[in-house]
Amino acid sequence: MDSITLGHKNTLAEYMILSGADNRPPMLDKDLYDSLKSRMELYMQNREHKRMILESVENGPLIWPTVEENGVIRTKKYAELSATEKIQADCDMKATNIIL
Repeated sequence: MDSITLGHKNTLAEYMILSGADNRPPMLDKDLYDSLKSRMELYMQNREHKRMILESVENGPLIWPTVEENGVIRTKKYAELSATEKIQADCDMKATNIIL
């Protein structure tokens, strides 16, 4: 594999090649967008919790709840989320990975 010189302006495709990403979808060229969008939606519909994954893509990820602890407000840890919130957080991660 050819090396890519760091410090120069490289394209995202060059960085993907450098990182070994050989199984990624084509870049979102306007001509390919509708086809790629349809394929991604079909793929998501075949996953467990498909509706939550699609909602994550359409509406953005879960806004993690906060908790006040000793007068300090912090974001809840994954272990502190409700069962539904954990599923949504997992679906957000799946949606992000599908898109990437």
